[in-house]
Amino acid sequence: MTVSPGVQWRVQFDAAVTFSNGGALQAQEFRLDIPGDDIDDGELGELFVRHLGLLMVGSVTISNKSLVQEPHKGSRGTETTAATQRLIDLSHVIEHDMTTHSGLPGPEISDWLSFTDSQGHYSPGTEFHLGKISMVGNTGTYVDSPVHRFRGGQDVSQLELGRLVDVDGIVVRVGERVIDRKLLLAYEVTGKAVLFDTGWDKHWGTAEYTSGLHPFLTEDAARWLVEQRSAVVGIDSMNIDDTTDGKRPAHTALLGAGIPVVEHLTGLDALPPHGFRFHAAPPAVKGMGTFPVRAYALVG
Repeated sequence: MTVSPGVQWRVQFDAAVTFSNGGALQAQEFRLDIPGDDIDDGELGELFVRHLGLLMVGSVTISNKSLVQEPHKGSRGTETTAATQRLIDLSHVIEHDMTTHSGLPGPEISDWLSFTDSQGHYSPGTEFHLGKISMVGNTGTYVDSPVHRFRGGQDVSQLELGRLVDVDGIVVRVGERVIDRKLLLAYEVTGKAVLFDTGWDKHWGTAEYTSGLHPFLTEDAARWLVEQRSAVVGIDSMNIDDTTDGKRPAHTALLGAGIPVVEHLTGLDALPPHGFRFHAAPPAVKGMGTFPVRAYALVG
């Protein structure tokens, strides 16, 4: 078996199970996550039993097995993370004059003190560079704090680090534009970083990205995350809300409950469905409701 960073495999198979106390079970075209690019029938049978939580199993017969290269879905009882830790960057690079949102100015990046101009301040051969940046808080990959939506709410300097640093994470992979509550019911999200992998980040830097056709959470989905006490919610889309809805129900529900929102993530397809730690702390800037973060995940 080979484990390749960033490459995920699942196995499709038929199974016939007999039980020691009588009875039988059959499954056709069943799929499970596996840690590498192969698995023998004995290991697969044990994995199938663990995944379903079967008891008093007599025998398991595997047939029609095939390997499929696709993102993991979070099979119960399956260990899919590598033995060694690895870092996955989840942030877009901030560049001069780039567009994050249409209608907002791009960042202005320049020299405050160039290498050449600094030479007169130091000994010969010693020089330094001091850069300057002017930008709105909603630039690149950033976090929203409650004061982004509510007067008197916490700003980014007041956010609980426990919600943004070393948080147990899960990925919710969705193919729908409208992310409703029913898509979340199978997930355990309490105290976790819930990251929505919609694939919209592939449009970053294009007019499509800011077209308003991005995936978003419904009010019911956001309220369910609040009820389940998620630690932080992130998405690789342009906005966690439908931007045609002026009430911004997802922001309202999540930030109203003190749950930070990280928008414009990227690279979520490289993460396993669970088994990673999420980090997305901003600088402690007083008075700012949003600010860029260097979001990343530690896997393993």
